[in-house]
Amino acid sequence: MTNLYDIIIRPALTEKTTQLAEHNQYVFRVDRKANKYQIRQAVEKLFGVDVVKVNTLVMPSKPKRVGRNIGRRAAFKKAIVTVADGQTIDLYALEGTEAVGEV
Repeated sequence: MTNLYDIIIRPALTEKTTQLAEHNQYVFRVDRKANKYQIRQAVEKLFGVDVVKVNTLVMPSKPKRVGRNIGRRAAFKKAIVTVADGQTIDLYALEGTEAVGEV
């Protein structure tokens, strides 16, 4: 995984993540195989900020119904990245760019 855009898939933009951004914490959907060190390096190089802490969690798959059929939504990994005080990442400027990397 040498490409930074393979590690950071896209930012998670919800009400909760918007509130976390006020506290210098940003949430990204990342590759399932990426570790905290790789996520830290990718965020620092892509956005030019100093990362203080990286927390990761794997969201499990869930059963979903489509009519009578039952399928599963895929599991994914999220990373909550804390940046240094006074530094910000403008996630809304990323919409429609390569950094978002929609799957």
